[in-house]
Amino acid sequence: MFQDLYQWMVSWSESSYADLALFVLAFAESSVFPVPPDVLLLALTMGNPSWGLYYAAITTVGSVLGGAFGYLIGWWGGKPLLLRLVGQDRVSRVHDTFERYEGRAILIAGLTPVPYKVFTIGAGAFYVNFRVFVVASLVSRGARFFLVAGTLQLLGPWVKDVLEHYFNLFTVVLAACVVLGYWIVKRQANRALGPSASPTAK
Repeated sequence: MFQDLYQWMVSWSESSYADLALFVLAFAESSVFPVPPDVLLLALTMGNPSWGLYYAAITTVGSVLGGAFGYLIGWWGGKPLLLRLVGQDRVSRVHDTFERYEGRAILIAGLTPVPYKVFTIGAGAFYVNFRVFVVASLVSRGARFFLVAGTLQLLGPWVKDVLEHYFNLFTVVLAACVVLGYWIVKRQANRALGPSASPTAK
């Protein structure tokens, strides 16, 4: 089934409605559709490399708006839906993740192979601050799609096979770099602020 969906998505790259299809699929993947929009993004960028960043922008906007729609689904009654989709254990883990990390959980989910729709619906179901959700979605999804399109545009067609075969590893490494960067910046900021940055400081 997923192979058929994959081929169906790739087939849109030959359509005159490819831009619209990319937006719609990116929107749908953030709340209901199972295949990531990177599939069509790769195909379109391969066909017209100079337009890669334009396609990345379309994918980002569609994905963030789709994420907002997923958030609304969660807000209106997402807990029962999440229970049906992933089960009680995973819902509890998602809830605990939001309790501890909130925006950072969205940031990581948007970058990695973790099903983004689970976190968009979960963010609404567990009442994550909507502004935090949108900013984290915009940063993470934008970083992912622009990096994919930019890498393909910069390095050429040979990297397409590498991205397709090792895409999950690619996104995990990307997320790890983002987390490491966040940790370094936070640590340097705490050092710069000195003792006043400590929560125990008076």
